[in-house]
Amino acid sequence: MHRLPSHSALVRFRLSAWFFVLGLVFLIAGLGYLGYAVSIGQERHILIASGVIAAGVICLIVQWITSARARCPLCLTPSMAKKNCSKNRNARRLLGSYRLKVASSIILNGHFRCPYCNEPTVLEVRRRPNNGI
Repeated sequence: MHRLPSHSALVRFRLSAWFFVLGLVFLIAGLGYLGYAVSIGQERHILIASGVIAAGVICLIVQWITSARARCPLCLTPSMAKKNCSKNRNARRLLGSYRLKVASSIILNGHFRCPYCNEPTVLEVRRRPNNGI
């Protein structure tokens, strides 16, 4: 398994994964709650649902920013960003999304497979050889 080059890359992958999942959860919950609020006609509930949707959009914007520099250590492609590059033929999806598969694997397992090169990467910083002393 490949390892990440620095601690900041590790943090970027974890933040990107959490913001992606939270953004999706907020958007789905907010849209469902908005449908309910519109059906009962309560303005207060509509405002709450709009706030939840706005929080989801903000999470996805932060994810977009952090995922731009979260690159696979082998192919150097941003694994959590939506690119129009061709994916590996063995790359897996979760609910139709490559990014959701990568994010859930990062959160639950501590490693992921890049959808572009299909190489496994563990969320650890690689050790640097001690060339001195």
